[in-house]
Amino acid sequence: MKAHLELLCSPAIWAEGPVWLPTEDAVIFSDVKGNRMFRWSEHDGVTLWRKYSNYANGNALDKKGRIVSCEHGRRGISRTEKNGNVTMLVEKIDGKRFNSPNDVAIRSDGTIWFTDPPYGIISDDEGYKAESQIIGCYVYCYDPADNSISIATSDTQRPNGLAFSPDEKWLYIADMSIIDFPAHGRRELRIYPVRGKILGSGRHFASISPGVPDGFCIDKLGNIYCSCADGVIILDKFGTQIDKIEVPERVSNCTLGGFNQDLLYITATTSLYRISVAQFTEE
Repeated sequence: MKAHLELLCSPAIWAEGPVWLPTEDAVIFSDVKGNRMFRWSEHDGVTLWRKYSNYANGNALDKKGRIVSCEHGRRGISRTEKNGNVTMLVEKIDGKRFNSPNDVAIRSDGTIWFTDPPYGIISDDEGYKAESQIIGCYVYCYDPADNSISIATSDTQRPNGLAFSPDEKWLYIADMSIIDFPAHGRRELRIYPVRGKILGSGRHFASISPGVPDGFCIDKLGNIYCSCADGVIILDKFGTQIDKIEVPERVSNCTLGGFNQDLLYITATTSLYRISVAQFTEE
């Protein structure tokens, strides 16, 4: 018997970037087009977490429990300190502003990896319309220890979600360039070997449809939970689809939470959903 999909709340215009806070038993997520962020917990329900978010999109938790966010509005990566203050970590490379950082993953060594497609600068819907100052749409590695920033790979056309394998030897990246380049674009997850602060040669891992891959997450066994137009596709570590979670709204992203990391929190258009994935996370 499959687990039941729960609708937790529907406060957003475009819900994105869910991140699990284990010490609070809560989820923080962005409303990109609403330019705000929400918090949901079993105890409090949904509350407004940040009234003005600089069009934040993807979020991640660092090893000190601070939330790291991709901001379309300021075109950079920020960090929310424990006292609530927001620190801008990085917004330029070689003096040029990023496009609009979209999603973020933090490695156990503290390095911050993020994608930089143009979706926050092509209109005023989820950022501020502007010209790109960078030739392409890359994946970056920022190291807060020495304040260095480097292009991890340029082998992407429209990179979006990203996540590390359980052993952190591989980085998976969603490329949804089929939207902008119908003739030769991608709708796939790609996989790259991690070599310090850069990535080795990437390869195709899995095609995603209907729609395109956006955000995704990976459990301790290497199973991948990837967004698509009508739900979440579950792939094993070899890229074979093993199941699918049907969702009544277009899915943008998801994250694992709960004491055993067996609850999947899903952002989909206006809403936050939850479903147990215990059958896939058991050893």
